[in-house]
Amino acid sequence: MSRPVLLFVDDEKIVLDTLLVQTRTAFGEKYDYETAQSAEEAWDLIQEYRDAQRRIVLLISDWLMPLEKGDSFLIRVAEQYPDIKLIMLSAYADDEAITRAKRYANLFAFLRKPWERDHLIVEIQKALSSL
Repeated sequence: MSRPVLLFVDDEKIVLDTLLVQTRTAFGEKYDYETAQSAEEAWDLIQEYRDAQRRIVLLISDWLMPLEKGDSFLIRVAEQYPDIKLIMLSAYADDEAITRAKRYANLFAFLRKPWERDHLIVEIQKALSSL
């Protein structure tokens, strides 16, 4: 049986690397971890995992990304994959974008960058415990 997947989406590699280190340290081998540097790349991964019958249980996305902002991306994900728990990270997201994501993507949490590691892990644990 394959492990559930946590997917991180950010156009900055250092952010993805930090998320990987922090979550792997906290959750170890309980999950598989995947990263994407754009909403488009993430969408392709979501489709690939679906086709392989692998379950993405959590998606953490930046808001300010090229081509597509995080709120519109998360709304698209929520419409087609309502079982994936969604968290948005950003230093720049405006209140309207956060409100839109909460309303239309059933956003589980919003965290400001730079985030506190412990706060991130607690929010992820809460999201995953509600599965």
